[in-house]
Amino acid sequence: MGISPLRVGVIGVGHLGSRHAEIYAGMPGVRLSGVCDANPTRAREVAKRLSCPALRDFRQLLGQVDAISLAVPTTLHGAIGRVLLHRGVHVLIEKPIATTLGQADALIREAARQHVVLQIGHVERFNAALHAARKYLTHPRFIEVHRLSPYPFRGTDVSVILDVMIHDLDMLLLLVRSQVTRVDALGIAVLSKSEDIANARVRFASGCVANLTASRISDESIRRIRVFQEDSYLSIDYKAQAVELAHKTRAGIRRVNLPVNQRPPLQDELAAFIHAIRAKQRPVVTGRDGRAALALALRIEQTMRRR
Repeated sequence: MGISPLRVGVIGVGHLGSRHAEIYAGMPGVRLSGVCDANPTRAREVAKRLSCPALRDFRQLLGQVDAISLAVPTTLHGAIGRVLLHRGVHVLIEKPIATTLGQADALIREAARQHVVLQIGHVERFNAALHAARKYLTHPRFIEVHRLSPYPFRGTDVSVILDVMIHDLDMLLLLVRSQVTRVDALGIAVLSKSEDIANARVRFASGCVANLTASRISDESIRRIRVFQEDSYLSIDYKAQAVELAHKTRAGIRRVNLPVNQRPPLQDELAAFIHAIRAKQRPVVTGRDGRAALALALRIEQTMRRR
Protein backbone atom coordinates (compact mmCIF):
# COMPACT_ATOMS: atom_id res chain seq x y z
CA MET A 1 0.00 0.00 0.00
CA GLY A 2 1.16 3.52 -0.77
CA ILE A 3 1.51 6.33 1.72
CA SER A 4 -1.73 8.24 2.27
CA PRO A 5 -1.64 11.86 1.10
CA LEU A 6 -0.95 14.38 3.84
CA ARG A 7 -3.99 16.62 4.18
CA VAL A 8 -2.97 20.29 4.31
CA GLY A 9 -4.91 23.52 4.67
CA VAL A 10 -3.99 27.19 4.42
CA ILE A 11 -5.43 29.88 6.69
CA GLY A 12 -5.02 33.32 5.14
CA VAL A 13 -4.77 33.31 1.35
CA GLY A 14 -3.56 36.80 0.62
CA HIS A 15 -0.40 37.38 -1.42
CA LEU A 16 1.79 34.91 0.49
CA GLY A 17 -0.83 32.44 1.69
CA SER A 18 -2.10 31.90 -1.85
CA ARG A 19 1.45 30.93 -2.87
CA HIS A 20 1.48 28.36 -0.05
CA ALA A 21 -1.79 26.95 -1.36
CA GLU A 22 -0.51 26.79 -4.95
CA ILE A 23 2.63 24.94 -3.91
CA TYR A 24 0.75 22.43 -1.77
CA ALA A 25 -1.74 21.83 -4.59
CA GLY A 26 1.10 20.74 -6.86
CA MET A 27 3.13 18.81 -4.28
CA PRO A 28 3.32 15.02 -4.60
CA GLY A 29 1.95 13.15 -1.59
CA VAL A 30 -0.02 16.17 -0.39
CA ARG A 31 -3.70 17.01 -0.75
CA LEU A 32 -4.83 20.62 -0.38
CA SER A 33 -7.93 20.03 1.75
CA GLY A 34 -9.16 23.59 2.08
CA VAL A 35 -8.38 27.28 2.30
CA CYS A 36 -9.77 29.88 4.66
CA ASP A 37 -9.64 33.68 4.66
CA ALA A 38 -11.36 36.54 6.47
CA ASN A 39 -12.37 37.72 2.99
CA PRO A 40 -14.73 34.97 1.74
CA THR A 41 -14.55 36.23 -1.84
CA ARG A 42 -10.78 35.85 -1.82
CA ALA A 43 -11.06 32.36 -0.31
CA ARG A 44 -13.51 31.30 -3.02
CA GLU A 45 -11.28 32.67 -5.80
CA VAL A 46 -8.26 30.72 -4.58
CA ALA A 47 -10.31 27.59 -3.86
CA LYS A 48 -11.86 27.60 -7.33
CA ARG A 49 -8.49 28.00 -9.01
CA LEU A 50 -6.97 25.15 -6.98
CA SER A 51 -10.04 22.88 -6.85
CA CYS A 52 -10.41 22.69 -3.08
CA PRO A 53 -13.05 23.78 -0.53
CA ALA A 54 -13.27 27.41 0.63
CA LEU A 55 -14.13 27.77 4.31
CA ARG A 56 -15.44 30.73 6.29
CA ASP A 57 -14.03 29.76 9.70
CA PHE A 58 -10.63 28.18 10.30
CA ARG A 59 -12.19 25.83 12.85
CA GLN A 60 -13.93 24.07 9.97
CA LEU A 61 -10.52 22.72 8.97
CA LEU A 62 -10.09 20.92 12.29
CA GLY A 63 -10.50 17.20 11.80
CA GLN A 64 -10.12 17.64 8.04
CA VAL A 65 -6.38 18.32 7.89
CA ASP A 66 -3.09 17.00 9.26
CA ALA A 67 -1.15 20.23 8.78
CA ILE A 68 -1.76 23.92 8.19
CA SER A 69 0.13 26.94 6.91
CA LEU A 70 -0.89 29.96 8.97
CA ALA A 71 -0.49 33.14 6.91
CA VAL A 72 -2.80 35.55 8.73
CA PRO A 73 -1.86 38.97 10.18
CA THR A 74 0.87 38.68 12.82
CA THR A 75 -1.43 39.81 15.61
CA LEU A 76 -3.50 36.63 15.11
CA HIS A 77 -0.63 34.12 15.11
CA GLY A 78 -0.70 33.43 18.84
CA ALA A 79 -4.42 32.84 19.26
CA ILE A 80 -5.09 30.82 16.10
CA GLY A 81 -1.82 28.91 16.33
CA ARG A 82 -2.57 27.66 19.84
CA VAL A 83 -6.00 26.36 18.81
CA LEU A 84 -4.50 24.44 15.90
CA LEU A 85 -1.63 22.97 17.92
CA HIS A 86 -3.96 22.01 20.77
CA ARG A 87 -5.99 19.96 18.30
CA GLY A 88 -2.88 18.06 17.18
CA VAL A 89 -2.35 19.87 13.88
CA HIS A 90 1.18 20.41 12.56
CA VAL A 91 1.61 24.14 11.91
CA LEU A 92 3.86 26.32 9.79
CA ILE A 93 3.49 29.89 11.05
CA GLU A 94 4.66 32.66 8.77
CA LYS A 95 7.25 34.91 10.39
CA PRO A 96 7.27 36.28 13.00
CA ILE A 97 6.16 33.51 15.33
CA ALA A 98 3.97 35.96 17.29
CA THR A 99 3.93 39.52 18.61
CA THR A 100 4.95 38.75 22.22
CA LEU A 101 7.35 36.34 23.88
CA GLY A 102 4.51 35.05 26.03
CA GLN A 103 2.57 34.05 22.93
CA ALA A 104 5.67 32.44 21.42
CA ASP A 105 6.31 30.44 24.59
CA ALA A 106 2.70 29.24 24.65
CA LEU A 107 2.97 28.03 21.04
CA ILE A 108 6.23 26.21 21.73
CA ARG A 109 4.81 24.53 24.84
CA GLU A 110 1.63 23.43 23.06
CA ALA A 111 3.56 21.95 20.14
CA ALA A 112 5.74 19.97 22.55
CA ARG A 113 2.72 18.83 24.56
CA GLN A 114 0.91 17.56 21.46
CA HIS A 115 4.06 16.15 19.80
CA VAL A 116 3.45 18.06 16.58
CA VAL A 117 5.72 20.03 14.26
CA LEU A 118 5.85 23.81 14.73
CA GLN A 119 7.89 25.44 11.96
CA ILE A 120 8.40 29.19 11.56
CA GLY A 121 8.45 30.72 8.09
CA HIS A 122 11.91 32.30 7.99
CA VAL A 123 12.19 31.58 4.29
CA GLU A 124 15.72 32.95 3.74
CA ARG A 125 17.00 29.85 5.56
CA PHE A 126 16.08 28.03 2.36
CA ASN A 127 17.67 30.50 -0.05
CA ALA A 128 20.14 28.79 -2.38
CA ALA A 129 22.53 31.76 -2.12
CA LEU A 130 22.86 31.18 1.62
CA HIS A 131 23.53 27.48 1.06
CA ALA A 132 26.27 28.31 -1.45
CA ALA A 133 27.93 30.77 0.94
CA ARG A 134 27.49 28.86 4.18
CA LYS A 135 30.80 26.96 4.26
CA TYR A 136 32.71 30.24 3.73
CA LEU A 137 30.96 31.98 6.62
CA THR A 138 33.28 31.12 9.49
CA HIS A 139 33.97 34.07 11.81
CA PRO A 140 31.94 37.16 10.88
CA ARG A 141 33.44 40.41 12.17
CA PHE A 142 31.11 42.96 10.57
CA ILE A 143 27.79 42.39 8.83
CA GLU A 144 25.94 44.94 6.70
CA VAL A 145 22.32 44.20 5.78
CA HIS A 146 19.88 46.00 3.48
CA ARG A 147 16.30 44.80 3.06
CA LEU A 148 14.19 47.32 1.17
CA SER A 149 10.81 46.83 -0.46
CA PRO A 150 7.93 48.92 -1.84
CA TYR A 151 4.97 49.69 0.43
CA PRO A 152 3.00 46.44 0.73
CA PHE A 153 -0.42 47.70 1.87
CA ARG A 154 -0.42 44.53 3.99
CA GLY A 155 1.52 43.35 7.02
CA THR A 156 1.47 46.87 8.44
CA ASP A 157 -0.23 45.75 11.64
CA VAL A 158 3.34 45.55 12.99
CA SER A 159 6.50 47.62 12.53
CA VAL A 160 9.04 47.13 9.77
CA ILE A 161 11.17 45.36 12.39
CA LEU A 162 8.67 42.52 12.82
CA ASP A 163 7.46 42.67 9.23
CA VAL A 164 10.74 42.89 7.27
CA MET A 165 13.92 43.05 9.39
CA ILE A 166 12.97 39.87 11.28
CA HIS A 167 14.27 37.81 8.32
CA ASP A 168 17.74 39.23 8.82
CA LEU A 169 17.65 38.99 12.60
CA ASP A 170 17.07 35.26 12.20
CA MET A 171 20.03 35.09 9.82
CA LEU A 172 22.26 37.03 12.22
CA LEU A 173 21.54 34.63 15.05
CA LEU A 174 22.16 31.68 12.73
CA LEU A 175 25.50 32.99 11.45
CA VAL A 176 27.04 34.64 14.50
CA ARG A 177 25.91 32.28 17.29
CA SER A 178 26.98 34.61 20.08
CA GLN A 179 25.14 36.52 22.78
CA VAL A 180 23.85 39.97 21.88
CA THR A 181 25.46 42.52 24.21
CA ARG A 182 24.17 45.83 22.86
CA VAL A 183 21.48 47.19 20.57
CA ASP A 184 21.07 50.69 19.13
CA ALA A 185 18.20 51.59 16.82
CA LEU A 186 16.34 54.40 15.09
CA GLY A 187 13.10 54.25 13.15
CA ILE A 188 10.32 56.40 11.76
CA ALA A 189 6.71 55.92 10.67
CA VAL A 190 5.91 57.44 7.29
CA LEU A 191 2.84 55.77 5.78
CA SER A 192 1.83 53.49 8.66
CA LYS A 193 1.05 53.90 12.34
CA SER A 194 4.24 52.01 13.17
CA GLU A 195 7.80 52.36 11.88
CA ASP A 196 8.25 51.95 8.11
CA ILE A 197 12.01 52.58 8.03
CA ALA A 198 14.50 51.44 10.66
CA ASN A 199 18.20 51.10 11.25
CA ALA A 200 19.68 48.91 13.96
CA ARG A 201 23.18 48.18 15.15
CA VAL A 202 23.68 44.93 17.02
CA ARG A 203 26.86 44.05 18.92
CA PHE A 204 27.71 40.47 19.92
CA ALA A 205 29.92 39.06 22.68
CA SER A 206 32.18 37.61 19.98
CA GLY A 207 33.00 41.18 18.89
CA CYS A 208 30.96 40.97 15.70
CA VAL A 209 28.92 44.07 14.85
CA ALA A 210 25.91 44.04 12.53
CA ASN A 211 24.33 47.08 10.91
CA LEU A 212 20.85 46.54 9.51
CA THR A 213 18.62 48.80 7.44
CA ALA A 214 15.02 47.85 6.66
CA SER A 215 12.38 49.77 4.74
CA ARG A 216 8.95 48.94 3.38
CA ILE A 217 8.55 52.23 1.52
CA SER A 218 11.42 51.96 -0.95
CA ASP A 219 11.09 52.48 -4.70
CA GLU A 220 13.22 49.40 -5.30
CA SER A 221 13.53 45.91 -3.86
CA ILE A 222 16.84 44.92 -2.27
CA ARG A 223 17.61 41.87 -0.11
CA ARG A 224 21.34 41.74 0.49
CA ILE A 225 23.76 40.84 3.27
CA ARG A 226 27.50 41.55 3.23
CA VAL A 227 29.78 39.72 5.64
CA PHE A 228 33.32 40.91 6.45
CA GLN A 229 35.73 38.39 7.98
CA GLU A 230 39.42 38.45 8.84
CA ASP A 231 40.51 37.06 5.49
CA SER A 232 37.43 37.26 3.29
CA TYR A 233 34.32 39.16 2.28
CA LEU A 234 31.02 37.76 1.03
CA SER A 235 28.13 39.57 -0.62
CA ILE A 236 24.93 37.51 -0.65
CA ASP A 237 22.07 38.72 -2.82
CA TYR A 238 18.98 36.81 -1.69
CA LYS A 239 16.80 38.22 -4.45
CA ALA A 240 19.15 37.33 -7.33
CA GLN A 241 20.39 34.20 -5.54
CA ALA A 242 23.97 35.25 -6.19
CA VAL A 243 27.13 35.22 -4.05
CA GLU A 244 30.40 37.09 -4.52
CA LEU A 245 33.42 35.97 -2.51
CA ALA A 246 36.58 38.05 -2.14
CA HIS A 247 39.52 36.63 -0.21
CA LYS A 248 43.19 37.29 0.35
CA THR A 249 45.81 35.35 -1.57
CA ARG A 250 49.57 35.77 -1.87
CA ALA A 251 48.97 37.58 -5.15
CA GLY A 252 46.41 39.95 -3.63
CA ILE A 253 42.62 40.02 -3.47
CA ARG A 254 40.83 37.36 -5.53
CA ARG A 255 37.15 37.78 -6.39
CA VAL A 256 34.91 34.95 -7.56
CA ASN A 257 31.21 34.43 -8.10
CA LEU A 258 30.25 31.24 -6.31
CA PRO A 259 28.10 28.70 -8.15
CA VAL A 260 24.52 28.76 -6.87
CA ASN A 261 21.99 26.03 -7.57
CA GLN A 262 19.06 28.43 -7.82
CA ARG A 263 15.77 27.12 -6.44
CA PRO A 264 12.46 28.62 -5.22
CA PRO A 265 12.99 29.10 -1.45
CA LEU A 266 9.30 28.98 -0.51
CA GLN A 267 8.85 25.67 -2.30
CA ASP A 268 11.82 24.22 -0.43
CA GLU A 269 10.52 25.62 2.86
CA LEU A 270 7.15 23.91 2.46
CA ALA A 271 8.80 20.67 1.31
CA ALA A 272 10.96 20.74 4.46
CA PHE A 273 7.82 21.22 6.59
CA ILE A 274 6.16 18.19 5.00
CA HIS A 275 9.36 16.15 5.38
CA ALA A 276 9.63 17.03 9.08
CA ILE A 277 6.06 15.80 9.61
CA ARG A 278 6.51 12.53 7.72
CA ALA A 279 9.95 11.78 9.18
CA LYS A 280 8.92 12.91 12.68
CA GLN A 281 11.94 15.19 12.82
CA ARG A 282 12.64 18.65 14.16
CA PRO A 283 11.91 21.28 11.52
CA VAL A 284 14.71 23.33 10.00
CA VAL A 285 13.35 26.47 11.70
CA THR A 286 11.97 25.59 15.13
CA GLY A 287 9.67 27.51 17.41
CA ARG A 288 12.70 28.36 19.55
CA ASP A 289 14.46 29.80 16.51
CA GLY A 290 11.39 31.94 15.86
CA ARG A 291 11.29 33.02 19.50
CA ALA A 292 14.97 34.05 19.44
CA ALA A 293 14.43 36.23 16.36
CA LEU A 294 11.32 37.74 17.95
CA ALA A 295 13.17 38.49 21.20
CA LEU A 296 15.86 40.42 19.32
CA ALA A 297 13.24 42.21 17.22
CA LEU A 298 11.34 43.32 20.32
CA ARG A 299 14.58 44.50 21.94
CA ILE A 300 15.30 46.61 18.86
CA GLU A 301 11.76 48.03 18.92
CA GLN A 302 12.05 48.92 22.60
CA THR A 303 15.41 50.62 22.07
CA MET A 304 14.06 52.53 19.07
CA ARG A 305 10.99 53.78 20.92
CA ARG A 306 12.88 54.98 23.98
CA ARG A 307 14.48 57.72 21.90
